[in-house]
Amino acid sequence: VLNPTAPNILRALAGGVTTINLLHGSANTIGGQNAVLKLKYGEDASQMLFPGAEPGIKFALGENVTQKNSGGGRGSTAPRRYPFTRMGQEEVIRDAFTRAKDYKADWDDYKARVAKGEKNLVAPRRDLELEPLVEVLEGKRMVHAHSYRADEMLMLLEVAKEFGFKVQTLQHGLEGYKIASEIAAAGTGLSTFADEWSYKIEAYDAIPYNAAILMRHGVLTTVNSDSDERIRRLNIDAAKMMRYGGLTEDEALKLITYNGAAQLGIQDKVGSLEVGKDADLAIWNAHPLSVYASVDKTFIDGQVFWDRDKDKAMRENMAKERAELEKQDQPQPRRANAILPEGGIQ
Repeated sequence: VLNPTAPNILRALAGGVTTINLLHGSANTIGGQNAVLKLKYGEDASQMLFPGAEPGIKFALGENVTQKNSGGGRGSTAPRRYPFTRMGQEEVIRDAFTRAKDYKADWDDYKARVAKGEKNLVAPRRDLELEPLVEVLEGKRMVHAHSYRADEMLMLLEVAKEFGFKVQTLQHGLEGYKIASEIAAAGTGLSTFADEWSYKIEAYDAIPYNAAILMRHGVLTTVNSDSDERIRRLNIDAAKMMRYGGLTEDEALKLITYNGAAQLGIQDKVGSLEVGKDADLAIWNAHPLSVYASVDKTFIDGQVFWDRDKDKAMRENMAKERAELEKQDQPQPRRANAILPEGGIQ
């Protein structure tokens, strides 16, 4: 569900963000589709979809899936939710792709026989659950996997290698630094937090040097927000990586510009200022990696979707309007009671 008038979209624009990879929650090992969006605030939802962006699918590993802290755990009378362990999550993935390979083989055989001119053939029954996984096997749909621990990320990379597909990005990946070489060898990208961890057990081993270590090992790395709050200051999160890891200014900026576009397969359209690319850019009033910088204007496809001066004027007009409304809403002074002839009071 997408609400193109959500205030968070406008706040993201105020932080210079033009494009996002929208993923749903992480309660299922294999979840639903993602959406790559241009933040065209106020336009129709369909107009926000990034044209030509490769489709993706959300995977999730770890505690969000097992939900040990939300019922069904030790001492609970509620039925356990499958999978309840990390081993169970691997089994879910392995089983799903085994069925997807069989499904693909059935359809390939059917299409080959049709091409030969065979008659009276019955097509395999369509399975809407397996069709996106067949697209993953064919390299037509990207896998974006919510993950934290090194062991579970390594497991997913090994299963992907076994079945012949690629994990496009590991989302969060707080322990990615432990297996940076393996992630790089798989050609997988990683999108991590700048400095957010210890909010649950599997996030305890995070370090602020994660992004820098990954980049030095050749991993396509980005800094993500995962919230409507941090999306407004991705520039500051990127700047922190200069302090924690010694990235250059260009490397830090790539964490929130070109690298993200490359992870989504849209680097030929956005991610850097080059002739022929979309006119998606933000104009800052100071160096973007400065804590004192703010965005004056944000353009998407050459159209202004954030203007600080107009926003300031709008705020002033709204303040005046509110003051007038509050003035009108003030209770009127009561009239003195009048004694009527029959003893009544008006």
